[in-house]
This record gives sequence, structure tokens and C-alpha cells, in this order.
Amino acid sequence: MMAVALPALLILPLAALSLSWGDAGLAPGDVAAWLSGDPVAAVLVGSLRAPRLAAALLVGACLGVAGAITQAVMRNPLAEPGLLGINGGAGFAVMLLIVHPTAPTGQWLPVAGFAGAAVAAGAIYALSWNGGTSSIRLILIGIGVSALTGAGIAFITAFGEVSAVQRAMSWMAGSLYGSDWTRVSVLLAWAVPALAATCLLSRELGLMAFDDDTLRGLGLRLQLMRGMMILLCTLLAGAAVAMAGPIAFIGLIAPHLARLSAKPRYLIPITALYGAMLLLAADIMARALMLPAGILAPLIGAPFVGFLLRKQTHE
Repeated sequence: MMAVALPALLILPLAALSLSWGDAGLAPGDVAAWLSGDPVAAVLVGSLRAPRLAAALLVGACLGVAGAITQAVMRNPLAEPGLLGINGGAGFAVMLLIVHPTAPTGQWLPVAGFAGAAVAAGAIYALSWNGGTSSIRLILIGIGVSALTGAGIAFITAFGEVSAVQRAMSWMAGSLYGSDWTRVSVLLAWAVPALAATCLLSRELGLMAFDDDTLRGLGLRLQLMRGMMILLCTLLAGAAVAMAGPIAFIGLIAPHLARLSAKPRYLIPITALYGAMLLLAADIMARALMLPAGILAPLIGAPFVGFLLRKQTHE
């Protein structure tokens, strides 16, 4: 229970701070006015800040759990969803949509982001199949697809129309700005079933740390399970990227924080809580500094990566 209590207790004051933070700085009275039924506060808090809070919690949870899946499937503690090419595929699809002179944008941006993520993940799984898949093939093909989509994004950036490219790069920075209840409800529809399915498969996810021969000896249908895990990772990370753009490091850090305190059977829900907490903290810092959350998340994550590398060196 303590493993659950710690991130939950950290989320509560952050959530209160997020609801209280406005354009003019910290205003706790807005929350009190909202709870008392004030119509102005209902717009400020209920229609603007509360959806952003909900989006931060959901996106963070999705990225954290997607990171746990990626690390288990690839058997690499430094892996994150971007290594599967999901962020690159989503970014490339959104860049194409924004830069294309006649393509519709607006509400179609999340659709394009999710479609690009799904296509990239499907291509990686298909290209890595050779009578089955393996962790090393998934990593190598994922790096290749990420490099390919990165080259495509660079080409569009260099030769696209300047104003369109600027809009696309703003999305690529990763931000929760403009979140509303409609987009949050769409994210819920994608995220909740995928999170629930991952929790139900947490035992099998824990077994993925063993080598392939051991897993076959245990009777696990390895290829089916690996495919299901990649599908769940794509649903979670694709939905998160479609909502907020590509945000790095949350999927890397959250599973490691969960492993410090959680038993294996509780790893997924604790990881979701830590992912939600990390992105919420990054978003609050971003709002204070008037920067996208996607820029602040790496500033939080970079020291942690150094810690992990140092730990790997001494083991």
C-alpha cells in the first residue's frame, strides 16, 4: 500500500497547484470559487484548467505504462516508446498533414498522430518478423524506422512552407495547451481499455525478462504475447502522442521509479501513477516558464538517465 500511497500523495498537491495556476500566477481562490459555483471560475477552472489536469494525468499514465512494456519486450532498461518508432511515425504523419496545402487540420491532427504511430509500429513488427520476432531485431528495426521518419521530418522542415512548418514544430515540441473535455474523452476511450488489459497481463509482462528458450519452456506463447504487448504499447503511446505530441523521458523514468518500491504484480498501476505525476510536474513547470511540457520533461529526465548509466556501469 505504501508503494501506491507515495505517488498518490505527490499527485494531490500537484493537482491542486495545477488547478490554481493561471495566467496571472497562483490563484487558490479560483478553485474555491469554482467549488462554490461561481460562473467565471467555472470557465477558468472547470473548462480550461481541469481538462489540462486530466490530460496530463492520462497522458503521463499512458507514457509510463508504454515505457514499462517497451523495456520488458526489448529487455532493455534504457528503452522507451520512442525506440519503437512510435513518436517518429506520429510526428511524420502530423508534419505531412500540417504542411500539405489542402489537407484539413484541427481535430484531424490527433487522428494523423495516432495513425502514424500505428503504421510505424506495424512496420517495425512486420520487418522484424523472421519466423518470429526477437528483442534485438525489434530494437534494430525500431532504430532504423526512427531514423527514416526523422529524415522525413527533417526534409519537410527544410523544404516545407515556413508558416506551416512552424505550426508543425510547435506540435512536435509536445504540449498540453488547448486540452478540452472532448479530447480528454477520446483519450479515455483509447487509454482505459489498454491500461486495463496491460494490468491483466502484468504477470506475462514480468515473465518477458527471461530469454526466449526459458519462456517457451514455461509454456508461454511467446510470439502471440510479444505481438499483444507491442499492440498495447502502440495504443497507449499513440494515444498519448496524438493528444499531446511527442513527450520524451516519461516512459523511461516512470517504470524505474515504480520498480524501486513496487512488487512485480503492482508494477503497472504504480508505473501509471508515477508517469502521471512526472508529466503533471513537468506541465506545471512549463506553465510557470511559458514553455511546452515536452521541453521540460527532458530536463527532468536527463539527470535520471545519467544515474541509470552510472548504475549500469557499477553492476
